[in-house]
Amino acid sequence: MPKYVTILGATGTIGLNTLDVISRHAEQFRVFALTAHSRVDELAALCLKFKPRFAVMLDETAAEKLHLRLQGTDTTVLSGLAALEDVSAHAEVDIVMAAIVGAAGLKPAMAAAHAGKRILLANKETLVMAGSLFMHAVEQGGATLLPIDSEHNAIFQVMPPQRLAHLEDGGVRRILLTASGGPFRKASNAELLAVTPAQALNHPNWVMGPKITIDSATLMNKGLEVIEAHWLFNAPAEKIEVVVHPQSVIHSMVEYVDGSVLAQMGNPDMRTPIAYGLGYPQRLDGGVAALDLFKVARLDFELPDTARFPCLRLAFDALKQGGTAPAILNAANEVAVDAFLNGNIGFLDIPRLIESVLGSMKIEPVNSLEQLVAVDELARATATEWRQLEAC
Repeated sequence: MPKYVTILGATGTIGLNTLDVISRHAEQFRVFALTAHSRVDELAALCLKFKPRFAVMLDETAAEKLHLRLQGTDTTVLSGLAALEDVSAHAEVDIVMAAIVGAAGLKPAMAAAHAGKRILLANKETLVMAGSLFMHAVEQGGATLLPIDSEHNAIFQVMPPQRLAHLEDGGVRRILLTASGGPFRKASNAELLAVTPAQALNHPNWVMGPKITIDSATLMNKGLEVIEAHWLFNAPAEKIEVVVHPQSVIHSMVEYVDGSVLAQMGNPDMRTPIAYGLGYPQRLDGGVAALDLFKVARLDFELPDTARFPCLRLAFDALKQGGTAPAILNAANEVAVDAFLNGNIGFLDIPRLIESVLGSMKIEPVNSLEQLVAVDELARATATEWRQLEAC
C-alpha cells in the first residue's frame, strides 16, 4: 500500500525536492495535500501535476484565486492555519513533510505530532521556539520524528539507534555539527559592513530559500541547528561543537568515548536526507549523484569566528538561558533578516538587533504554546521598533 504524504511548504526548496523524490517512487507514495503561503501559480502547477486531495493556502485571497485555477479538478482548496493543521493530522496521512519556513510552521507540526504521524522536520523554528513542548507531543502522540536538515539527518544516521536519555548512555562524547561558513567565511569586518542582500543570497554550496540562505551567511542557521540538536539528541550545549567545513561533504559527525568519530558524507543535495526520511528504515534512490572523493580531493576544517559572526554566540547563549530565550532569538532574527532583505538595515545590524531584543525582554520558563505565540509576537514588535528607531 502506498503511503500518503502532506507537504507543508510545497513551493519552497524542500517541498520541491520532496516532490522530486516522490515522483521517482510513485508506487510507494501518494501526495495527500500540498500547502503554500501565497504562491498561487506555483501551487496550481504542482496540484495539476501531482493531483493532491487538498491544497491549502495560508492566505485567504490566494486560496480564492487557487480555487478558480483548480475548478474541474479533484483537488479541494482550503485556507488558513486551521486547514494546515487539519491536513497534517488527517487520519489518512502517513507522512508529514514540515517545511514551512518560520514560526508559521509550528502549529501544523504540533498537530502532526499529536496525531502520531511520521514527521520529516525541516522547519527549524518548531524546535527552536517550542522544543520541550514539541518533543513531549511527539512522545505522547506516538509520532516518529526524523530530522531533514542535512546536519541533523547526518547525526541521526550515525547515532545509536535508540533515543538516549543522556549521550553517555550510548558512549557518545560529543556532537560535531558542521557548517559551510557561508559566502563570507573569509570576509573582513569592513567587507561585512558593506554586504548586500544579493551577495548574501549567493551561497557557495547549497540552494535554499532566501531566509535560510541569509541565516547561513550570518551563521544564525548553525546557531538554530545547535538548539535543534539539543532537543533532538538530548545534548547539552557543552556537548555540541560547531566545525566549519567549507566543502559541505561531511554533513556532521558524532564522536564516541573510544575515540571513534562517525561521519555521514555525501554531495550537498537535500534529496539525500529527504529520501532517507521518506524511506526509513529502508534507503531510496533520491536522484543524488554519487560522491566522487577524487574530485573532492581534500576536506578542510576551521573553528567558527564568533567575533565576526556573533549570531552563533547569541544562539548558544539563548540555549544556555533556556525558557523563552530561543523563541525570542528566533522572532528577532526573522524580523532582522526580513529587514536586511528589504534594505532597511545592514548585514551587521542583524546580530545587533537580535542582541538588543534578547537583552530587553524577560526570559520565562515555557509552559504553553499560547505563551510562546505571545512571546513571539512581543519579540517581533520589539524588533520592529528597534529597526524603526535605527532608521531615524
